[in-house]
Amino acid sequence: MISILVVLSQLAAADEFAPRVDTLRFHVERLGAISVPEALDAEKAAKLAELEALLAKGAANEDEYKALYLAIDGVRMWLWAHAAEQPGKADGSFAERDDRWQLETPGMVLSLMKADFAMEVNADGHVWRFEPAAKGDISKGGKEFSLLDAVQRKVEPFAPGYAVGMMITLAEFPDAPGFELRLCANLIGREIVFELAAVEHERDLAMIQWPKALVPKQDPDFVSVIPRMQGMLLPGNWPQAISGGDLCNSRSFYMPWWGQLDGTAGVMTILETSDDAGGEYQHPEGGPTRIAPRWYPSLGQLRYLRTVRYVFDADTSYVKMAKRYRRYVQEHGDFVSLAEKRVRTPGLNEVIGRPVVHLGALYHFVQEASLFHKDRIENNHSLQTFDQLAEGLRTLKAAGIDDAYVHLDGWGFYGYDNGHPDVLPVGEEQGGWDGLRRFAATCEELGYLFAVHDQYRDFYLNAVSFDDRLAAVRLDGSREETSTWCGGPQTILNPRFAPGYVRRNHDLFAAQGINVRGAYLDVFAVVPLEESTLPAHPITRSDCARYRRDCFDLLRARGYVVSSEEPADYLVRSLDLVHHGPYATYPHIGGGDASGIPVPLFNLVYHDSILLPWEMGDHGGWGVPKADAAWLHCLLNAGLPYVGPGASPEQIALVNQAAALAQRLALQEMVNHELLDGSPRKQRATYAGGTTVTVDFDARTYVIEPEG
Repeated sequence: MISILVVLSQLAAADEFAPRVDTLRFHVERLGAISVPEALDAEKAAKLAELEALLAKGAANEDEYKALYLAIDGVRMWLWAHAAEQPGKADGSFAERDDRWQLETPGMVLSLMKADFAMEVNADGHVWRFEPAAKGDISKGGKEFSLLDAVQRKVEPFAPGYAVGMMITLAEFPDAPGFELRLCANLIGREIVFELAAVEHERDLAMIQWPKALVPKQDPDFVSVIPRMQGMLLPGNWPQAISGGDLCNSRSFYMPWWGQLDGTAGVMTILETSDDAGGEYQHPEGGPTRIAPRWYPSLGQLRYLRTVRYVFDADTSYVKMAKRYRRYVQEHGDFVSLAEKRVRTPGLNEVIGRPVVHLGALYHFVQEASLFHKDRIENNHSLQTFDQLAEGLRTLKAAGIDDAYVHLDGWGFYGYDNGHPDVLPVGEEQGGWDGLRRFAATCEELGYLFAVHDQYRDFYLNAVSFDDRLAAVRLDGSREETSTWCGGPQTILNPRFAPGYVRRNHDLFAAQGINVRGAYLDVFAVVPLEESTLPAHPITRSDCARYRRDCFDLLRARGYVVSSEEPADYLVRSLDLVHHGPYATYPHIGGGDASGIPVPLFNLVYHDSILLPWEMGDHGGWGVPKADAAWLHCLLNAGLPYVGPGASPEQIALVNQAAALAQRLALQEMVNHELLDGSPRKQRATYAGGTTVTVDFDARTYVIEPEG
């Protein structure tokens, strides 16, 4: 009887473990899916057969079940260890040679020379050389010195799993006690990401220049691609002397990248931490073109990790480089299309495909202004009332401009560029609050969207709230002071206070019943980011970027169409429209010969993200080479046309044609741009829907296909 009970108890225990054993059986079945090299197939089969035998026996208690599980797990570990495909790090190696440290991946080799820290990159057989270290690599504490001045130098492998890299530690600089640099290089596919970090105790850093410039060639096939304003190409033997150097988000670099082409091979430089970054390019008459990154301090220190990405390509072009940067901003969430923007701001639908009318009410130059007219003193005061301007709009409507975006200058208490940021109440000479209300009502009546010109960067000494403590102050305690514009002496408003002034002023517009539909905040998108060191309100350039975006966000929340002057990269996502995205011209932006070969690099990246108006004259204009018809550039770029009261019937017809093209193509990516017949005088732009615009600047002709 007892034996029968024991057997029954064992059977019950086996039944209890049966479902758990079945689960293990499924796991063993799946182990068979793990492939191993052919030479190990027999051993794998034997191990799985052994597990099948153990499973057949089952488990009658917890100890037997655990033993079975561990046996299965042992085979699993063996299969993972011998699997035909396994997780791995990036394919490549670090090596120290007699004369260099070297990183190698399939298709690319980076060498750092021990003697002078020159670098060499072999990308798919094309060799690119970087200049050696030199005095001026580091500017700190009023001294300039080289990376090579570091007494302690250490280079060792350092690589995340997705890259092959090395870390360079530089310490014990005689001219900078306690200062250390950590430089990293990471090879990722056909790209190299360089990183800079520092150990620093003093706030006396002025600049770091590393990596150094690529060694250029004085060759027409060695072409520099530079986003100087809208963009330019600069062959290595170009006869014109051209130079530039500044922070990013400036006219020197609308976008934080550049490229260099050697035939079809190319390397592109993307400054990933662009708030405190920039570059310099030097092209003497006949070339070649030297381009190098610059790292500027943040409140006197490197402060945070800086990164720059070099993209190597055996078959590239200026168009492909622009598209690579477009992908970069998309990947970082910084690309906002016009299609998205018009959803968040419905008023934008009243601007897309509309001409831009730029009007001014009052301009008054004070005697302290450097532009004060001494010869004809009456030219220092120019006035049109709001009612006169409204009548001009009615004339324009009657002439055939059915819809428009109206931008109004000089409405403030002192007129244009004077007294900022304390510019309200509205100037009574111009018509006061009642006159501006009538002007806004006229715009609404005509179907025109009304926007005001505004300013929250220039801080005039005649502003009623002027206080030194509100101004931006440099590290040395000084502040910028100029007297160029109408209002004369001015400095820079600490950007921390700009949003407060914006809110106050536009609350006053609303309180007075002025139907403002848009606002242009002057210079924000063309002057570089700024910092201030006053202890109560220290501001980094990154802070400055945030406060400027805040200003636009405040206005967008009111339903405004928001705009600024020229399209600095960091603000494109915030803006609907900018006045001008021009080409660089020489000797000045207001007219002259083209700088290099103008190409629309900016529009190749951002055409379907922001609206750009263009001059419509026959002979140059603001940001248009003097030999060119500006309206051809407007058509080529499918931009908005400018128009003003008094335009001729012929001009009205051309403006309406350009506006219709912009309406058709504004939401489309510019997918390609070409210089035809080897000449910059004949160009073609292609848009995502297949439309092409071909222009001949010499013949002053154009072809749009299909016609529409």
